[in-house]
Amino acid sequence: MSTTDELSISRPDRRLTRGRMFGAGILSLVGGFAFIGPVLILADPAAQDFSASLAPIGGDFLLGADHYGRSLLARLAHGARLSFGLAFLTMLAAAVPGVLFGLAAAWKGGWTERFLELTATIVLALPGLMLVLLLLAFAPGNYGPLFLGLSLTLWVEFYRVTKATTKTVLAQPHIEAARMLGFGPRYILVNLVLPVIAPMIATLAAFAMATAIIAVSTLSAISVGLQPPTPELGSMIVELLPYYTEAPVHVLLPAALIFLLVLGLQLLAQGDHP
Repeated sequence: MSTTDELSISRPDRRLTRGRMFGAGILSLVGGFAFIGPVLILADPAAQDFSASLAPIGGDFLLGADHYGRSLLARLAHGARLSFGLAFLTMLAAAVPGVLFGLAAAWKGGWTERFLELTATIVLALPGLMLVLLLLAFAPGNYGPLFLGLSLTLWVEFYRVTKATTKTVLAQPHIEAARMLGFGPRYILVNLVLPVIAPMIATLAAFAMATAIIAVSTLSAISVGLQPPTPELGSMIVELLPYYTEAPVHVLLPAALIFLLVLGLQLLAQGDHP
């Protein structure tokens, strides 16, 4: 086998496929709307004007108004920022301990691995949605329990993928050579292991954010997540659903935003063959 072939095996292919490029484009547009929109849109997402109830698209309201006369454009922008921001923080809170625990279990093995594996098994024994609901029972409608519950359910996937992949990498000859040359665990894990597992962690991160967005929207839709008048996309759908026959587009707008967020993340994670 040639040196070029060896390098192609040891280094992951980082080219952006068409699917990933499309997903990145969707996320850029929705992310720009989520983080720049609330700054540029002057309308208060909670301000009510019953004289403008279910106002159509156009006129004084670019995307119409809901049944309370609140600007849908403002509420969609703030709702997108909430969903995207909460999903990103949830992913970080799950990925950081999950990756660190996975590296520790793979490197040390023994009782460290057994303890972490037992902890992960206990977490998996309790359905993720049930864990979130249990925490929300102490402070319904708050960000904290929702964020913590989702993080506790998502870290196990990062931990197990990191541990399994790291064990495979540590068994390779160049890692053994680095150990024999006296390189410490920090150097080996940071410089030789993390670059190999990073693409898989990035894929898991995108899936975790998509899962968090769906979970937050679903919990809010069944009135156990974030509560009105918080502009949350899932609760917006439920609030507008009784008026579907009068203003169907108003109901579809938050649903379309959730769809675009999740689609962008899924495409960014999966991509396709170039």
